[in-house]
Amino acid sequence: MEFLIITGMSGAGKSQAANTLEDLGWYCIDNMPTQLIPKFAEIYSATPGKLDKVAFIVDVRGEVEFDTLFAELDVLRSQGFNCRTVFLECADDVIISRYKFTRRTHPLVAAQNISIADALETERKILTVAKQRADYTIDTTKLTPVQLKEKILGIVNAEEGNGLLVTCMSFGFKHGAAVEADLVFDVRCFANPYYHDELKSHTGLEECVRSFVFSHEETNTFVTKLCDMIDYLLPLYGREGKTQLIVAIGCTGGKHRSVAICEALAAHIRQGGHKTVTIHRDITK
Repeated sequence: MEFLIITGMSGAGKSQAANTLEDLGWYCIDNMPTQLIPKFAEIYSATPGKLDKVAFIVDVRGEVEFDTLFAELDVLRSQGFNCRTVFLECADDVIISRYKFTRRTHPLVAAQNISIADALETERKILTVAKQRADYTIDTTKLTPVQLKEKILGIVNAEEGNGLLVTCMSFGFKHGAAVEADLVFDVRCFANPYYHDELKSHTGLEECVRSFVFSHEETNTFVTKLCDMIDYLLPLYGREGKTQLIVAIGCTGGKHRSVAICEALAAHIRQGGHKTVTIHRDITK
């Protein structure tokens, strides 16, 4: 059996992640006491084929559960089960906006009779160990629901292939830094299609923009050197046991240069046999 733990900040997208997993055929359980997880595994592993992929959604509603969660997961791993943890992160201001939009209440606000700002601060303290020990961390601050779904799909595919998951993400610096990235490359030094009227309304996913971007020798030289460096680094990250690597390519608006170069890098990494997810964070902005 394969177990996936979805945890993280309230309002960061755990329900959306669970919906994606259910669509893929996973059996999702919301907030089951963590002490029952090994018993659950014992019961259902005795019936082969009945359930083979299970996701547990664990959040701050059962805050005491985090004291035992990772101890129980260690027990499962010692018994040969495949267990991974996904932590969903999000900026406080975005979480507050989401709660205002949905007109829902943060679980700690009612439970402890505190403000939402205090609730988020308390929640982050409770989740400190969970974030540190997570196999995958996804920052949903600037992600759309579709982009979150793509990241979850990438994690599931990486687990099935038992390898390093590489996320190639384009972004625009004017929309904020890619804070979740492990490696960030600034491509604002290259010729910008934005200043050509016939290209301005197109994106780096279209051939007209790609042709312009790669018609310049310096861009091709950069991509060649970038691919060489990534080829060198990936085995080193894998040897150290890293399960995910986020490579971010940034231009001014995140629509032209970064997208085209990001796609080229992702294609190269896939050719090397690595599980790769491509996210264009700001392409529609």
